[in-house]
Amino acid sequence: MGDKSKQTKVEEAVSTKKEFSEGDLAVYPAHGVGCIESIESKEINGDTMNFYMMKIVENGMVIMIPTSNVESVGLREVIPKTEVPEVYKVMQEKAQGADNQTWNRRYREYMDKIKTGSIYDVAEVFRDLFQLKLEKDLSFGERKLLDTAQNLLVQELSTAKDIDEKLMMQEIEDLFN
Repeated sequence: MGDKSKQTKVEEAVSTKKEFSEGDLAVYPAHGVGCIESIESKEINGDTMNFYMMKIVENGMVIMIPTSNVESVGLREVIPKTEVPEVYKVMQEKAQGADNQTWNRRYREYMDKIKTGSIYDVAEVFRDLFQLKLEKDLSFGERKLLDTAQNLLVQELSTAKDIDEKLMMQEIEDLFN
């Protein structure tokens, strides 16, 4: 019986954590930081559903996210400033031995990690590709993936630390020097 109350508390914590309000900043996997511009009700196939209207900061794209699907799409809050050093630690670790894989297998694995929306997974992709780039030429797809991971990292970390993206990029570069 104790397990059931523990599970209910976990579910409550998860459900309260995943609710956003207008003006909140959030991270949408593979797209980056966006602002919840509004919460709108729309009728679809006779059912009324609520949607977060989220505008991605980097490119202005607007995404409609059903409020009931927040967890399944991976929408989450920007990490707190206190977690930034943990992300730095991930970036400073030695790359996982992906060198012996073909570039397209690496690419698929890295793309899957980016799609999780986890800042730690994105940091791993960035670290691995950045270190691999120092050893050999990256394929076109890997270069694009490195840019994507870098942009996602810079966006979220600069938002978390409330600093300019150029300063954030300099901090990341300093980690590797």
